[in-house]
Amino acid sequence: MHGFQSEESRTSESSSEWPAYLHLHVGRRQGRTLLLRRRHQGPFLVQKPLYPEGDSPCHLILLHPPGGMAAGDSLALDLQMEPESHLLLTTPGAGKWYRAEQGVSRQQLYFHLDKQAIVEWLPQENIFFSGCQAELQMQVDLSAQALFLAMDLQQLGRLASGEPFATGKIAMKSAITQEGRALWREQGALVAGSSWLQAEAGMAGMRVCGSLLLAGAVISDGLLQSCRELPTPEGCRCGITRLPNLLHARILAPEIERARLWLRLLWQQIRPQALHKPAVLPRIWHT
Repeated sequence: MHGFQSEESRTSESSSEWPAYLHLHVGRRQGRTLLLRRRHQGPFLVQKPLYPEGDSPCHLILLHPPGGMAAGDSLALDLQMEPESHLLLTTPGAGKWYRAEQGVSRQQLYFHLDKQAIVEWLPQENIFFSGCQAELQMQVDLSAQALFLAMDLQQLGRLASGEPFATGKIAMKSAITQEGRALWREQGALVAGSSWLQAEAGMAGMRVCGSLLLAGAVISDGLLQSCRELPTPEGCRCGITRLPNLLHARILAPEIERARLWLRLLWQQIRPQALHKPAVLPRIWHT
């Protein structure tokens, strides 16, 4: 279970909390990536596998019917990838993290990729309501020649309704290893009222932050240069860094649309070069 709560402990939680767990086992059979096993508890499901690009990758849309995370709710995803399988995971809409006067809302992600497996983790944005207490954790374990391409986008407060992120805390922790060697570790927190939200070295007064990670591949000079040539959206701050077997890009933006567009353009730049697949946007993004 890789550090997740056991089924027994999840079922014993208070009835005011809503724990959810999803296990997916994906493999390749006769050239086609298949969802071989799935197991869930609580409101966390996937739609039927989709194949808009042929036999591989398999596209899966994660569904969380409540539509948001309230105090004490938890989501846990455990994904196991067999060798040479390729999966694209996304969501049908923004994730919402509601005000929580008592109790912390948690998301735990664990991805294990066998040799030459590929996962594209492309959820739509998270919107953190004022007063939320959120914890997000991700652990990725890569075998030799496995690739992990991930995008995340976070919005503080509800910009459309003019609600600032006046109170609350968002704690985030992620780690990526390959063959037992650390490629990436990051831990931090965004606390309402903190000077970090206004500091030039922090959020610089922006309400939206996002990032893209490509892990497991040697980043060529050509790939790095083509990514850096993408124009910075107006009013945003962007940066792209190359580390051993990892490319990391970040954006700070005053609104979600500009950050979303830049990250998707970056993904479209990276995918053909690193994954050798045309950059076709998931259909659910157009609905």
